[in-house]
This record gives sequence, structure tokens and C-alpha cells, in this order.
Amino acid sequence: MSMSGADFGGVGEDPRIFRNVCRDRILKDMLKPDKDKENKSAWKVLIMDKFTVKIIGYACKMAEITDAGVSLVEDLFKRREPMPSMDAIYFLQPLKENVIMLLSDMSGRCPLYRKAYIFFSSPIPKDLVTYIKNDMSVIPRIGALREMNLEFFAIDMQGFVTDHDMALTELYSANGHNSKNFNDTISTMAVRIATTFASLKEFPCVRYRAPKSADPSTAPKFDMVPKWLANAVWEIVSKYKSTIPEFPQKETCELLILDRPIDQIAPVIHEWIYDAMCHDLLEMDGNKYIYEVSKSGSDPEKKEALLEDQDPLWIELRHTHIADASERLYEKMNTFVSKNKAAQLSRDGGEVSTTDLQKIVQALPQYSEQVEKLTLHIEIAGKINKFIREYGLRDIGQVEQDLVFGDAGAKEVINILRSKQNMSQENKLRLLIIYAIVCPDKFEGDKGDKLMQLAKLPSNDMKVIKSLQYLVGSDAKKTGRAGGFSLKFDAQKKKNTGVRTERQDGEEGWALSRFFPLIEELIEKLSKGELPLNEYPSLSEPSPTAQGAAQSGSAAKPAQNPQPMSRRSRRTPQYAKSRNSDDGQSSDSAVLRHASGDFKRLGNRIFVFMVGGATRSELRTAHTLTMKLKREIVLGSSSIDDPPQFISVNLSFVYFQNISKFYNLFIK
Repeated sequence: MSMSGADFGGVGEDPRIFRNVCRDRILKDMLKPDKDKENKSAWKVLIMDKFTVKIIGYACKMAEITDAGVSLVEDLFKRREPMPSMDAIYFLQPLKENVIMLLSDMSGRCPLYRKAYIFFSSPIPKDLVTYIKNDMSVIPRIGALREMNLEFFAIDMQGFVTDHDMALTELYSANGHNSKNFNDTISTMAVRIATTFASLKEFPCVRYRAPKSADPSTAPKFDMVPKWLANAVWEIVSKYKSTIPEFPQKETCELLILDRPIDQIAPVIHEWIYDAMCHDLLEMDGNKYIYEVSKSGSDPEKKEALLEDQDPLWIELRHTHIADASERLYEKMNTFVSKNKAAQLSRDGGEVSTTDLQKIVQALPQYSEQVEKLTLHIEIAGKINKFIREYGLRDIGQVEQDLVFGDAGAKEVINILRSKQNMSQENKLRLLIIYAIVCPDKFEGDKGDKLMQLAKLPSNDMKVIKSLQYLVGSDAKKTGRAGGFSLKFDAQKKKNTGVRTERQDGEEGWALSRFFPLIEELIEKLSKGELPLNEYPSLSEPSPTAQGAAQSGSAAKPAQNPQPMSRRSRRTPQYAKSRNSDDGQSSDSAVLRHASGDFKRLGNRIFVFMVGGATRSELRTAHTLTMKLKREIVLGSSSIDDPPQFISVNLSFVYFQNISKFYNLFIK
């Protein structure tokens, strides 16, 4: 069995993929000096602030930084030993406190380093340039002073965040729009979004979610967020045409700016893909997972694992249904054992267990890294499946998705609340949030309070539901907007009007995989040129270059008569029985298996930015639509939010900021 990731290694190394462009800019443009310049010293010191260290941490591996000639990585604000024989590379935000520390390092008779090569993450204000020039002792010691225009975290091959975890609070709370923080957040977010286009040398055609208010002059600030952010980004990238060498003069890609109120279900519904379930059900610190490894004759040892792109098994499984992921893992394990006699001798009989795998590592040390990765993911999948059974998530997930598609209503919600007395408070709240969005009339007057009493939820949770209702904005079900919720149901057959329609693209998948985030529909319409301009205005007329890619990259026609697939094996959990399954071949590995060649033929990029936090299902959408539309989809956001974080931090805080103004604008 091979677990080398060869099937998908090719596209991961393609230099044109979003994150690889960011990595190469750091390694080639910043850390490696030009060949024509003065001879470089053998090793260099890299000095960063707290923000830029994260930029590099997401884009590069430490081994790559070392290979670029960096012997030491230092914190700008920590005491450092003088190294007058070495050059220093400073990668900093253009802040006055950073410049003061820089000048302190390099001024005087005994500077800390021989020469300073200074790179700022975003445009440096003129007053700071003057401040540097005024220190005449430092000028001769500066080897370079450049703007990298790289001020975002490339969290994924096709995703980035601007590090605004509290954007929903800062921009959408009733008190937030009166503060200086509102304008600062918009400004900083715009700069960081713009630097993505500077890094890729892409000039976007910028579109945005139109304000819900009919009269923009009377619209509250929070309703204008996408428009103001779009204008700020457009103003910055337009200047790049004259300030950045070889920057395009015409639009080469498309940028669609959205905000969280367009789809409030995606952040709270239970997603059934491996990545989303890991971050939803397991206690993880970012991408770090802590687990225990049993050792004979000693206490279990705690280990840390990073679920990231360097793990080929993670790349293969992260966007698959949990049932598909579980099945693949067992198949890999059994295949490995069947092909290795030493592994067979290490078994205790019966099905292979994680204990057997630990014995196999001892018997076959040459496979230790591969088997450890397999053991890790088998444990993770096993723990997730255990939680699914213990929490009754199959039944909860079924009601959630039936609500979204109009196949369930009050009866099903009341039945599950009554029958599942052990349902957690969080799962009850998530279910009622979905119900409130799908059927807002069921929460009018004291109806909502009665549901909360039935669910035995505290009154504060009702406030969370109300805050989310207000964020949804004008009643999308009445407007029929493309960005709102579609209504194409037979009222006599549906329990409610629903907020999603079934996909008619010929794809068939696992049960409990019906749900899809709204941005999937919007991106497809944007790519086909079908996104209404009155609802998603453009700040410029798209150039023929940008529009041509949309036509050449349009999706292939779905199969007219898809063949039903065989039933899943006995190890497939019951909740995951296939709804005419496609056998689960929608993972990254399947997409990337053919991507090395296909990526060369992709059309112009589509960027989507979500203000207020994106979800892992939306990040998955960027990957799956890339090959379908033949255009690289890059998802940006203020943050990536998992359901517990979205509910506890964002929504509750929005309510307690006196959200009654939302009610006056959107509900009445």
C-alpha cells in the first residue's frame, strides 16, 4: 500500500496555486537575494513581529526557510544577541513601533547586524519613510527597503483570512458602527484583501452584495459593509497599476464580496465531511490534535499532530463524507496488512486494530511514518463515529437537512426535542437556529419561548436566536433574491417553504450530504455570467479577458442517466447509507489526481471574500468548484469559524450590543 501522496503531489507543487505563489514570494523575492546583487553571506537572520511570523508560518515550512539561507528566526521585540558579521532580513508590518525597534537595532556605532534588508507586509505610510530617512546613521546600512504586499494568512491552498476574528461583532453590532473601530476594521481588511492581488499580480473586477435598504442614504452602516469594503479594495488595487511593476492594466479575475448574513445556516448546521467534523466534535487547537499513544509497560504518551497539507492522508480525506473516510481508512489498513507478511504475524487475529498497528510499527520500522499517520486518522474517525452514536447526530442531522429543504416542520422539531432528552444544549440551539431561519413565523410572539421551554434552554439562548434572525436581513423568502433563499417547492408536498432547492447537476452522494452553502450557487452563477448586477453590482465593467474565462470554464453538462452504485460495505455506519451513492469519489485525492495537467488549462481566478467568518464547507466548495468550473476558486474571509465559536462568540455578543436597530430595519 502506498501512502506517499503521489496521486496528489503534483498539483500541490504547482507554483501557480494560490498558496504556492505566496510561498514563492517569501522564499524567492524576500529571503533569497537577487543573483546580480552583492555576494550574499552564508547565513542570514530573519526578524519578524507577531503578525508577520504567522504570515510566514502559514505559507512556508521551517525547512524551506532554512534552505533559503536563514540560520536564525528572531522576534523583533525580544532581546537579541549582536551578530555584526551577518545580514538581517526584517519582515514587518509598517507600524511606528516596529520602525522604532528597527532603527534601534541598526543605528549607533555598533549595530546588531551588518546590513538590514527591510520588507514591509503592506504599503508604508510616507511619514514612516521620512522617519527612517531622518536617521542618517542607518541609511548606509539598509540593503533594501521594499513593500512585499503580503498581509494575510494563507490558511489553505485556496484560502486565506485577514485575521479579523471579531468582524461580525465589530461591523454588525448596533454599537459597533458608531466607533472608530468600525472604520479601522474596514480599512485594515481592505488593505489585506488588496495585498492578495498584489501578490498574485491580478487586477480584479470587484462585485459585492448590494445593500438591503432601498435608500442607501438612510441605510445603517452594517448594511453597507460589503459596498464600502468593495470600494476600499477597488481604490487600493487601482493604484497598483501605477505603483507595482508589471501589474495588469485590465481586469484579469473576479472578486465577489459577501457577508455572513447571506447564509446563516452554513455556520451552524452539522456538516458531515471529515474536516468539518474534526473541528466541530473534537477538541482541537486550530489544526492541532492531541492524542494518546499506548506503550507497553508504561503510561500512555501524549502526542500532537497537525492536520495540514503536509499530511497526504489528510489531503485525501478532509473533504470526504465521514462514512467514506472511515471506509477508506479500513481498506487502507487491511490492504497494507494483507501485503506485508510481517504485519500479518503481528496481528492478534480478527479485524486489524490500532493496537495491531502499533505492533506493526515495531515489526516494520521502515513503514513507521506511514503507519503512524494511518493509526492517527483511524483513531480520529473512530472517535468521530463514537460521538455520532452517543449524541444521536444521525437523527439530528436528518431533521436539520429536512428543514433546510422543506421536508420537515414543527412536528419533526417537536418530536426530536421530546424524544432525545439527552441532546446537548448546543445541538438543541443549533437545531432551533435553523428552524428559526427556515420558519421565522414559528418564533413570533410567545411561540419561540414555548419552543425554548420544550428544549429546556435558558433565555439567553433565545437572544442568540433573535440576533441571528436580525442578521439574516430582509426576508429573503419574500424577495426571491439570487443571494437570498430560493423558493421552488410544491407547497402541498413540503412541510415548510425551505431555504434550499435540491441540486439538479446529476451528482449523487451520501445520505446527510444534501446541504450545500449558498456561495456554491453564487459562484456558479458568477462564472456563467448569470449573477444579477442589480443584486451584486460591479465597480467596473468586466473586461473581455475576465469574462472569456467564465465562458471557457463553464461546467460540463451533468450525466442524463447516472447509474446507481452498489450498496456500501458492512462497515459503513447506518446513518451514512448512500442516497444512490457515487461511491465517495469526491475527495481532494480524486480532484487532484487529474489536476496536475488540468491546472495548466484553468481559466481566470474567482475570488470570494466572506465578511464575518467563513465555514469549512465553504472552503470545501472552493476546492470542488475549481475543477468543475475549470477556474481556481480562492476563498478569503475575516476568519474561519466552527459552529461552537460562531454561536458563543459572534452571535451572543451581537445581541448584547443592543441589536434592536436590526429589528427596526429588517423585521418590521
